[in-house]
Amino acid sequence: MEFELNTTPDPQDTPPERSGAERQALFLELLLRDAPAVEYERPVLRARSDGSDAETVAALENAKFAALRVRSVLRDRQRRESELSALFETANDLAGMRSLDQVLRAIVERARHLLGTDVAYLTLSDAEAGDTYMRVTSGSVSATFQRLRLAPGKGLGGLVASTSLPYVTANYFADPRFEHAENIDDGVREEGLVAILGVPLRMNGRRVGVLFAANRRERPFAHSEVALLSSLATHAAIAIDNANLIDDTRRALDELHTVNERLQRHTASVERSAAAHDRFTDLVLDGGGVREVAAAVAEVLGATVRIHDRTSDESVTACPEGVASATHVRGMADATGAAGVTGATASPGSTGAARVREMAGVRRVPEGSGDPLSDGDAGIAEAARSSLASGRAVCVGDAWVAAAAAGTEPLGTLVLRGVELDSTDQRVLERAAMVTALLLLIRRSVSETEHRVRGDLLNELLEVPERDPVSLRQRAALLHADLDTPHVLVVAEALGGDPQRLRSAADFAAETVGGLAAARGGRLVLALPGSDPSEVGSRVSAELSAAANGPVTAGLAGPTRGPETFRDAFTEAVRCLQTLRALGRIGDAATADDLGFSGLLLSQDRDVPGFVAAALGPLLEYDAKRGTLLVETLRAYFAAGGNLSRAKDDLHIHVNTVAQRLERIGQLIGTDWQVPDRALELQLALHLHGLLDQGVDLVGDQ
Repeated sequence: MEFELNTTPDPQDTPPERSGAERQALFLELLLRDAPAVEYERPVLRARSDGSDAETVAALENAKFAALRVRSVLRDRQRRESELSALFETANDLAGMRSLDQVLRAIVERARHLLGTDVAYLTLSDAEAGDTYMRVTSGSVSATFQRLRLAPGKGLGGLVASTSLPYVTANYFADPRFEHAENIDDGVREEGLVAILGVPLRMNGRRVGVLFAANRRERPFAHSEVALLSSLATHAAIAIDNANLIDDTRRALDELHTVNERLQRHTASVERSAAAHDRFTDLVLDGGGVREVAAAVAEVLGATVRIHDRTSDESVTACPEGVASATHVRGMADATGAAGVTGATASPGSTGAARVREMAGVRRVPEGSGDPLSDGDAGIAEAARSSLASGRAVCVGDAWVAAAAAGTEPLGTLVLRGVELDSTDQRVLERAAMVTALLLLIRRSVSETEHRVRGDLLNELLEVPERDPVSLRQRAALLHADLDTPHVLVVAEALGGDPQRLRSAADFAAETVGGLAAARGGRLVLALPGSDPSEVGSRVSAELSAAANGPVTAGLAGPTRGPETFRDAFTEAVRCLQTLRALGRIGDAATADDLGFSGLLLSQDRDVPGFVAAALGPLLEYDAKRGTLLVETLRAYFAAGGNLSRAKDDLHIHVNTVAQRLERIGQLIGTDWQVPDRALELQLALHLHGLLDQGVDLVGDQ
């Protein structure tokens, strides 16, 4: 018998003898097209309406029940197939996720979708607190619920977490199996949940958390739903563990990257430190100075550095591109400029002290830019004092300060700006401060020795110059001094001045120009190259006055003519100083010529014609050009005791003529010619002029 499976025969069209078998076959057709359960009653009802016997009806009933059982089994298998498909799809999706938050959110979304519940949520275990906390929710509307923490054994979730077994309830609040906690019940009640299913999340026997599905109405959860959520929880635990591993790996890689960067920075710092150490060592061995230290620090640390030398009040500023400026702070730069050192480099034979001072760009700077310990910013000064006490670099604002010291004695200060220093770079700056202190100590020792040698040489020249002129010249040559070059002798004193500062200023003034300096009897004695005593004296007096912060009185003599004339020039300079002090001319600098007739008496050469020319020169020139008798009129006026009548009788002219001539004299030599001191000088000059006119040898050449 052939039967079309895709068609459903009408029972009324079926022959009576075949109606029973045909109608039983109808159940297979119903199963094939997945008909609703109500349609399975129709064959039985039609058989009864057709008057079929009881045996036939019973057979149809049995076939119906069998078909319905088959239908139920097929439905279960379809559902299981759908669930497995969904699980595989979920596992595949979770495997491709790398973010833990993304994985957790996908898990609760899939749980809510698979079980068709109102809410799904997931709690994770907190190993430190010993409880579980709400991590992610789907469908939740209560903020209180989303912040819940479940203590072990409390509520359904706490019980699942502590026992690692799934629990289900159709009505949470009516279920006596659970130990209710106020905070949990408040959260569940605010969310409106009634039926709850919870399954554990476990990985390798370790509790991870709990996965929940819940409804806001009472409903039972079938065993298949519990099994489905448990399977999803198993996949979720694996995905969570993988995501944690990925996060741990990512953090480890980030940490390794951070450590690698730190190691690279440390390696670079160590290399900079080693390079700086080698450079500082070479600098010391090569006889470098503060300028070279500043350049090395600026280049190695890549910042601007200023080094102040307290021993000479000099500051050197350098940037990574090179030395920006070298400045001398208090009053000594003029000597350098006058000596032609500005813009020059140190000569090969220069000593350590001279190297630093013979630098390009030496210029005067304001007083406020001097020693950071006293003249600078208050913060820098405090940092410098702190560094001096601790021996470490100190940060203040955007600057790093390191003191260069010998014990507790400050020798200099390094101020670095424009860069943040790590611990290694700080050690570089501190090592630079130590090198600076060492160089300054070496320079001071060399300078003190050189100054002492210069002083000893000058003292010998002033005491016994004829003892060994050849030896004196050789010793002077070692100090870059030429005794046969004309020198000016300067004897200076400053009442109340700091002797050490004055001596340092004198040594500096002498050293920069190849001269000599010494201290004798509380006075400073300088022998400086030059042929103009007035010019040399005014320059040195200005420098010494700046160092003393007060007036300096100086007697001048020279120029010398070989080492054997130093002693006589010194004697004349001392007499000039004594005369200036006796005349009350404190703060002046003068030669014998500047002292008038007093200088004539003091001078070793006694230049009588020069004295006469200085006193009467304008009158002599006037008489010679115009044939007048102004010199004779002045002589007669003094001889008459200043009486015009007697003077006109001696000159045989009218008194008005005498008055007119005296007025002309005042116009030529100054209106103060009748002041006693000036009048005395003029009378002495008139007397000497008369002797010279009569052929008397006052020069000593004959």
